[in-house]
This record gives sequence, C-alpha cells and structure tokens, in this order.
Amino acid sequence: MKLLAAIAVVLLLVVAESMVARGASRRTKRELMSPLHMGGIRDPFGSYCEQRGGCCPGREDQCTVPYLDTICYCDLFCNRTVSDCCPDFWGHCLGISPPFIGTCERNSHKFLSGQTYKENCNLCTCGTTGRWECEQHACLIENDMIQAVNRGNYGWRAANYSQFYGMSLDEGLRYRLGTQRPSRTIMSMNEMQLNMDPQNDRLPQYFNAAEKWPGKIHEPLDQGNCAASWAFSTAAVASDRISIQSMGHMTPQLSPQNLISCDTRNQGGCAGGRIDGAWWYMRRIGVVTEECYPFSAPHQTPAEVGRCMMQSRSVGRGKRQATARCPSTHTYHNDIYQSTPPYRLSSNEKEIMKEIMDNGPVQAILEVHEDFFVYKSGIYKHTDVSFTKPPHYRKHNTHSVRITGWGEERNYDGTTKKFWLDFSRSLPTRGGRTGGRMATSVSLAVRTSVRSRRS
Repeated sequence: MKLLAAIAVVLLLVVAESMVARGASRRTKRELMSPLHMGGIRDPFGSYCEQRGGCCPGREDQCTVPYLDTICYCDLFCNRTVSDCCPDFWGHCLGISPPFIGTCERNSHKFLSGQTYKENCNLCTCGTTGRWECEQHACLIENDMIQAVNRGNYGWRAANYSQFYGMSLDEGLRYRLGTQRPSRTIMSMNEMQLNMDPQNDRLPQYFNAAEKWPGKIHEPLDQGNCAASWAFSTAAVASDRISIQSMGHMTPQLSPQNLISCDTRNQGGCAGGRIDGAWWYMRRIGVVTEECYPFSAPHQTPAEVGRCMMQSRSVGRGKRQATARCPSTHTYHNDIYQSTPPYRLSSNEKEIMKEIMDNGPVQAILEVHEDFFVYKSGIYKHTDVSFTKPPHYRKHNTHSVRITGWGEERNYDGTTKKFWLDFSRSLPTRGGRTGGRMATSVSLAVRTSVRSRRS
C-alpha cells in the first residue's frame, strides 16, 4: 500500500507540473506577440471594450475583441510594458488617456502618432513624443528666397509657381533642365571668325528675331518634367533657321520627341543629354515635325524615354526618307529634316549679336542656379540670397536655351544693363508671355547655330 501511495503522489505531481507548463506556454504565446501600437493606434476612436460589454480584472486571455486583422484585449493584464490593449481600454476601463499616444498639432488640428503631412517638398511625421519630425530638403520654391529677391536691388522680380511647389531643388535641377556640360568635342571646335566692319555692321540697342522674321520664330514647347533641354533647344534653333533660310517656304516646328526617343547613342532622353549628340543626329539621321511626332509629357519622374517610333533609311547623297508613318494620326507628312554641321561662335558679345541678326537664333549652354526657378520679370542674374544657407540650398546645373535677340535697359543711376532674350519653356508661362531676359554677363558656355536642309 505504501508503494502504491508513493506512485500516486508522483503521478499527481507530474500532472500538476504538466498543467503549470501548459499555463506557462499560454502566457508565453501572448507575451511574445508583437505590440499592437508601435506605429501609432489604428482606429483610435473605435469602440471595442465598450462594445464587448465590459472589462476583465487581472489576466483573462479570453477577454478579447476582434481588432482589424488581429485581436485586442480588455483585461488589466494588457496594460503592461508591451501593450495589446484595445484602443478604448484606457478610456473605457481605466478612465484615463492612453499613456503613449503622442498627438501633434497643426493649424488647430490634432494628428496622431505616425500621421503625416507634406510641407512644400518635405514630409513631416507626427512622432511618438508629440513632436513633428520633418525632412530637411531644400525646396525648389522657397518663400524666403522670393521675398529676399523682391526686397533687394537685383533688377528682377521673383514669384511662386504652383507647378514647382512641392518639388525639391534636387528634383528641379534633375527634371527641369537636362543638358550635360560641353564635351571635349564642342570645346575643341574652332570658333567661327566673323569679320565685322565698324562702319557697316552697326548693331542696334534692341533686336528681336521674331520682329525681323515674323511667323518664322516658333513658340517654345513646354518640356515639363522631362530633363531634355538638349533636345528642345536643338529642335527650336533648327526650326527657326530652316524657316528663315527657306524664306518661309518651309516653317516646320521640329520634334524634340524624335530626338528624345530615337537619339539614344550616349544620350539619356529625359534624363539629360548633349547638344553635340543632338546635332550629330540632326545631320546624319534627321527628324520629323512636332505635328508628326508630338512630345509626350512624362507622367512620372524619372521619365521614360519611350520606344522610337520614327525610322528612316538612306536614299543617297546623305539624304534620308522615313520608313514609318507618323506616330500622330493627325498628319501624314513624315518628311525628314536634316542639318549641316553646327559651328561655334566666339565669346565676343558683338559677334554673337551679328550672328543672330544675320542668320537667326543661336543655342547656348549656361549654368542655372537655385534662384532661376522663381524668376518672373526683369533681367535675370544669379543672386546671393542663398549664400548664408547650408550648401544643399546652393546648387546648380547646366541648361541649354535658344537666344533670339538682345536689348538694353537704363537703370535709375543712368547706367545701362544689357540682356539676352531667352525664349524657352524652362519656366511656366507668365501671363501669356513666354521666355525671359537674362543679363549678358551670364556665362554662355557654348553658342552654336546651324544651316538646315529638308530631305
């Protein structure tokens, strides 16, 4: 009998230990669950414990309510370091506010931890401590820069363009320009020597190619967020030169999209390219008109180049003929326009003016700085308003434009300020007017022009 009693005691102990182990296993499983509210309470105003009908004292693992894609608890045990309480546990069961929910305020509105809003180009997130944590990017539109330009005596006015609001400076330089620095090929080109006669080559104070050649200087196309000024400025200058040299018999507006999608040899499409490559393509391959191959504005950044939809073949003597129909269904005219080699002008201001006055617009590469994107009117020149800011607020990149003329403006002190007429769509239209004026002291790294022919 003693032996049997001893065995019974052992069995009871084993059963008791097994029950304790199972209980520990249940606790461990719940305790090892991930916290429910690490990223902020989801559905913070939902009624969970209240809908259940009450709260549970101590620990009760069945005191649960379905919560989104999991469950939450309404027992007092849930209010431990790692919380799995329902959102309304503190208010309904304890009558207090949730201890770890940070709320941030903006414009008299409260935001919960994890919620966000965008301040210009910077994303702000409500932190768990109740403070906003914002990115620190330099934005393309900075209100203090606009105010500083307009307060200062810089000779031009600045404005806020809604198209640029929300873009960072890096994005503006990356997506709104798009001409790479001049290659060695361009820099080694011999400059065209112009023999100027002081008696006969008198240059006016003001000249606009659109006034000398009405109907032959084309309206600029908007490149949007496609960083392909290399293609837009090349097509624009070539279009004007063809119209001028043909005396208006041909007035095509050539297609930058043809260059963007088809001139892919060492070019980046809407991610930037070189003007020497564009002129090589114009000379050897040629392009069609904008009407035939219209520009397709990118719907995302970085923009995709798009498949080349205009092929051509040689028909002898350097000329080419289209082998595909126009991508546009609005026209059947798929004539290929080619150019002769471009030439480089000297940096002499008067020689540039004479070239424009005699033959038409020229192409130029210039440095674009952060304040360029807020230019509204006047004679643009880079300012020093951002010099006191951190380096990431002071950046620049290269850009190519079409120069259509020049002029002078008299200052209040009697001095004159010279400017180039720049017709481009790097900036939005200003009251129906396109382009702008930039000081002649702005560095024009390269100036090229072209004599064109139709295949």
